[in-house]
Amino acid sequence: MKAFRLEELEAERSVNDGAYLRFLHQRNMSAGLYALDKGTVDTQQPHQQDEMYVVMSGRGSLTVGDETTQVARGSVVYVPARVPHRFHHISEDLRVLVVFSPPET
Repeated sequence: MKAFRLEELEAERSVNDGAYLRFLHQRNMSAGLYALDKGTVDTQQPHQQDEMYVVMSGRGSLTVGDETTQVARGSVVYVPARVPHRFHHISEDLRVLVVFSPPET
């Protein structure tokens, strides 16, 4: 079993000065913690994998393709592979659990 604590992942991500911390990489999936502070510009590009976002804290908007939704703690959003997407209008620091399948390379 692999078990993780969100506050420990956030501390590790913060120490490494990155917006994204991959903490799990398995044969069929990978997972990471994505952090976007208030007012940050999300510059990510479409991925080759399906992904799921689970918002752990914060508030903002997420556009996937030509659809936009408001996200906050408890929001879960599926993003198909190769579809353009980005977070924007981040009004509270976002912390997002990201799951890729198959795993990101």
